[in-house]
Amino acid sequence: MTIRNLIGFVATAVIFIIAILIGRALWVHYMDEPWTRDGRVRAEVVNIAPDVSGAVVEMPVHDNQLVKKGDLLMQIDPSHYQIAVEQAEAAVAAQKANLQMKRDDAKRRADMDSLVVSRESRENATSFASAAEASYQQALAALDAAKLNLSRTRVVAPVDGYVTNLNVYRGDYAIAGTAKLAVVDSHSFWVYGYFEETKLPRVQVGKKAEIRLMSGGVLQGTVESVSRGIYDRDNPESKELLADVNPTFNWVRLAQRVPVRVRIDSVPDGVTLSAGTTCTVVVKG
Repeated sequence: MTIRNLIGFVATAVIFIIAILIGRALWVHYMDEPWTRDGRVRAEVVNIAPDVSGAVVEMPVHDNQLVKKGDLLMQIDPSHYQIAVEQAEAAVAAQKANLQMKRDDAKRRADMDSLVVSRESRENATSFASAAEASYQQALAALDAAKLNLSRTRVVAPVDGYVTNLNVYRGDYAIAGTAKLAVVDSHSFWVYGYFEETKLPRVQVGKKAEIRLMSGGVLQGTVESVSRGIYDRDNPESKELLADVNPTFNWVRLAQRVPVRVRIDSVPDGVTLSAGTTCTVVVKG
C-alpha cells in the first residue's frame, strides 16, 4: 500500500468517524434532549361583561390600549338607574315616617291604662311597629341595590392589561352578563411547551428553561408544572358509556405531546408578548 493510498484510507476513516459522531450527536439532540419547537405563549384573558343592561354612552378606550386596574372601559347610560335610586330614596323616607308613626302609636297605647286600651290592642300596636321596622329595612336594602346598579353602569378594568379585539362602540346596547370586550392580563403571560412523552423524564418542575420566540426574542423561564392528562383519541366512549375499542392498530406509534407550563421569569426590553404566538422551549440541565 502506497503512502497516498494510506493517507486516503485514513482520511476516509476519519471523515466516516466524524460523520458517525455528528449523526449520534444530532440523534441525541433531536430524540433525547428536552426541547420542543411546539411552544405557545399564553395569557389570562378576562371577558368583560356589564352587570347591568343599557345603552353604551361612552367608550374611552381603543383597540390594543394598555389599561390599568380601575380604568373606565365602558359607560352605560345611568339615567334609568339614577331614577331608580331616587325612587328608592323616596320609599325609604316613606317607610321611615311610617315606622316612626307606628312606634309612637305603640308607645302611646303602652302608656294608657288597661281599662282604656285592651291588651290585644297593645300587642297589635307592637306588631305593627315590628312590621314597619321590617318594611323600613327592606326599603334600605332596595336603596342599596339601586345604588349598586347605578355604580355598575361604570364598567372598569379588573386587571392591568390590554384591550383586545374591541368590537363595541358608543350607541351599542349592552346586556347584563354578556361579554362585550376582552382584556389580556399583562401580568399573566406564561408558555405552554408541548413536549414528546419520550422527553418528559428530563423535564422536571423547577428546572430552568430558555424560551426562543420566532420574532427573535429570548426569554428565561422556569418549569412550573407538567400536565397530568391528555385526551385519548384511540379510546373514546360509546353511547352506552362503554369503551369503543378500535379494531385496527397503527403499527407506527407516534409519541404523544404533553403540555408543560413554563413560568416566564424575565422579559427583555423591546420584546413584545402576544398570546397565541409560537416559540421554542429548551429545558436546561
